[in-house]
Amino acid sequence: MNTVSRTVLREQIKEILLERILRGELEPGERLVETRLARELGTSQAPVREALRDLQLLRLVESEPFRGARVRAVDDSQLLPVFPVRAVLEELAAREAARKAKGEVGVLDRELEAMRDAAARGDWRTQISHDIAFHRAMVELAGNEPLLQSWLGLGIEVSTAFAVYWTFWDQSDLAEFHVPIVEAIRAGDKARAGSEARKHVRRTERVVRRRTRAAERQMPGRVEVPL
Repeated sequence: MNTVSRTVLREQIKEILLERILRGELEPGERLVETRLARELGTSQAPVREALRDLQLLRLVESEPFRGARVRAVDDSQLLPVFPVRAVLEELAAREAARKAKGEVGVLDRELEAMRDAAARGDWRTQISHDIAFHRAMVELAGNEPLLQSWLGLGIEVSTAFAVYWTFWDQSDLAEFHVPIVEAIRAGDKARAGSEARKHVRRTERVVRRRTRAAERQMPGRVEVPL
C-alpha cells in the first residue's frame, strides 16, 4: 500500500470512528480493539492504529499501556477551559470568512438546513454532527491554515458534542442560533460576524456553567451559603 492510499484510508477510518463516537454508538469508556476494528472495516491494523492516534490528538480517545485505547469520558470541568479560547478563534474565523467568502455561504446554508431537518426528526446526534460541520466550514472559509489547525487542536468535536447533549435548549432553537452568523458572513459584515460567532460560543459556555452549578448543588453534604 503506497503512502497516499494509506493516508486516505486512515482519514476514512478516523471519520467513521468519529461519527460513531458522536452518535453514541461507541460509548465513553468502551474499548477500541485494533484487531476487531480492522476486521470489521476490512483493512489492516496499521491505518486503524494511526486513526486512533489522530483521535487521541482530538482528545476523543485515550490510551494506556497494556490496556489499549478507549473512548474518552469527558465531564463539564474539562470542557469549560475550551470555551474562552474557542470564542477568540471563532470570532477571528467569522471575521475572516465575512471578508473572504464574497457572499458565497452555500456550505453554511447546507449545514444549517441539515440541522433543521435533524431537529424536526428529534435526532440529536445527527444535529450535533452537522453543528460541528457548520463550525468547521466557517473556520475553513477563513482560509487560514494556522487558524484551522489551532481550532482543530482544541478538540471542538468533544466540546460541542458533550456540551449540547441534554441542554436547556429546544432543538429548533439550537439550529436557529446559527442564522445570525450566516447572515453576517453572507453580508460581508466582519464586525457583526465576529460578534455573533463569539456570542454563539459564549451561549454554549453559559449552559455548561449552569449545568455544572446544578450538579454541584446536588452533591451530598453540600451546604448552600447565602451571598
